[in-house]
Amino acid sequence: MHIIWNILLVVIAFSILVIIHELGHFTLAKFNGVKVEEFSIGMGPKIFGIEGKETLYAFRAIPIGGYVKMLGEDEESLDERAFSNKSPAQKLSIVAAGPIMNFILAIILFAGVSSLKGYLIPVISEVVPQSPAMQAGLKPGDKILETNNSNISTWDDFITQVAMSKGAPLKITILRNEEKKSITLIPMKNPKTNGYMVGVASTVVEKPSTFQSIQYGFKQTASTIKQTILSFGMIFKGKASKDDIGGPVTILRITWAVSKAGLINLVAFSAFISVQLGIFNLLPFPALDGFWIFVSLYQIITRKEVDKDKIGIINTIGFALLLLLMIIITIKDVLYPIKL
Repeated sequence: MHIIWNILLVVIAFSILVIIHELGHFTLAKFNGVKVEEFSIGMGPKIFGIEGKETLYAFRAIPIGGYVKMLGEDEESLDERAFSNKSPAQKLSIVAAGPIMNFILAIILFAGVSSLKGYLIPVISEVVPQSPAMQAGLKPGDKILETNNSNISTWDDFITQVAMSKGAPLKITILRNEEKKSITLIPMKNPKTNGYMVGVASTVVEKPSTFQSIQYGFKQTASTIKQTILSFGMIFKGKASKDDIGGPVTILRITWAVSKAGLINLVAFSAFISVQLGIFNLLPFPALDGFWIFVSLYQIITRKEVDKDKIGIINTIGFALLLLLMIIITIKDVLYPIKL
């Protein structure tokens, strides 16, 4: 029974992420007078659907992603309600609404989790004896402001910088007694996790106010966005290993493990995945929202039309390449699974 409950939680969590994203597109399409032909959760063959006044609401067999199919999205149309006949600004608002909704959802979820279990702030509460932090002179009460010239607004910001250092020196700017100080230290290897550590513990805000929780929701979402962009940078620079890259199978494995750790942990992880989904869709790659954003901005700046048929062909090719990439990453996940 417990296993069935966990499976249900995982399915609900992923469904909410997809529904919120597609609801953003759907709402702005309707607001801009675009005819929506289908609102689909999942991909592949249709399992069942409900035919609305002009929109088919469908659930499909493959529980990965979803889409909103708009009239004139990939082809020419004479209908004034076609997506292709809307202004660049209207198109921009429609395609950007999906990722924006994912970021809003993340803010709400992070805020909700913090209100229930508190959150960590980048203020040192304890320094481990004989650690790099103690040797460098860090003390309880020090507030971490910057690490290697990167602003630190959450504890995760600091942990990310330590992890990415790979043992290289870290320049840490702290606030102590209303005075800024700069300290340089070299992280040490953590024998338990094989990662890196400096030997400090964070401070816990145990019972935040509603305002503090909302503030944390914004900060943690911004922090997750920054960490994700840094991760993409490592991948493009070739600094990431195969264990740093995972696809749908890895996400499902991690989500399953998190779901067994409790509902609150699953909600927090869902917020993290919501940010990833938003950023991934902002990539300027054909078939993703980012490509349409790029095209719309191009039209707004240059005031030039684009060939809609060519855009449709490019999107089709892009979608095929995305499927191929997903297959490759899935094979990698199965043959070389990331250790949890």
